Amino acid sequence: MTNDRVQSPLKVVLTDINATVVEAWRAAFADTPGIEIRKGSILDENVDAWVSPTNSRGRMDGGVDAVIKRHLGAGVQLRVQRAIRAQFAGKLPVGSAVCVPSGAVNPKFLISAPTMEASSQNVSETLNVALACAAAFQAIHQQNRKSPGSIESVALVGMGAQTGRVPAQVCANLMWTGYTLFNDYCFEDYDDLRSTVIAQLDDIEEAPAAKRVRITPPTRRTSRR
Repeated sequence: MTNDRVQSPLKVVLTDINATVVEAWRAAFADTPGIEIRKGSILDENVDAWVSPTNSRGRMDGGVDAVIKRHLGAGVQLRVQRAIRAQFAGKLPVGSAVCVPSGAVNPKFLISAPTMEASSQNVSETLNVALACAAAFQAIHQQNRKSPGSIESVALVGMGAQTGRVPAQVCANLMWTGYTLFNDYCFEDYDDLRSTVIAQLDDIEEAPAAKRVRITPPTRRTSRR
C-alpha cells in the first residue's frame, strides 16, 4: 500500500442520460463538494479521462462501452484488451481497472473497470458497483503516480445502472462509497482494495436502501489535504 495522493484536486463529473440516476446522484452526493452532476452523454464531457463500465474480457460490445468504442474507434478496445492481457493475464477481475491512452485529444485516457464478468450480466445483487467505482478512481491514483497531473478531471456514468440492472439509488450510494475511498486512501494492490471493500460491505443488504457506507481505510494512512 501507499499513501501517495494525486497532486491537484480532481474534477469529477457524473453524467448520465438516465434522469433517475442523475437524481439519485444529487441525493447521494448532496454534501460532497467538488462533484459536478448533470444529465447528458459522457461523449460531451471535455475531461482528461472517461470511465467505462466494462466486462472482465474488455469486450466493448454493449452499453456505454459500445457507445465509447463507436466514438473513439475500434483501436481503443484493442488497447484495453492488450492492457488486460499484460496486467491481468487476460481477465480483469471486478475491483480492478486498466487505464489506457484513448487515441484522441478528448479524453486523453479511457479507464475500463468491470462491473460484471460477462456482457449484460445482472449485478443488482452484488457489490460490483462499489468495487468498480473504487477501482476506477484508484487507477487515477496509479496513472498520476506514473505521470503526475496527467489526469486532473474525469467523467463517469451510472455504473451498472443500465445493462447491470442496479437500481439508481443503490448505484448512486455505492459510487459515493467508491469516490470517498479514493479521497481517503491509495491502494497499490487491487487485491487489497477488493478485500477492504468486501470486508466492510459484505452485509450491506441488511442496511436501509438509502444508507451510504463509507469505507474505513487501512490503518496506515494520512488524510488527504
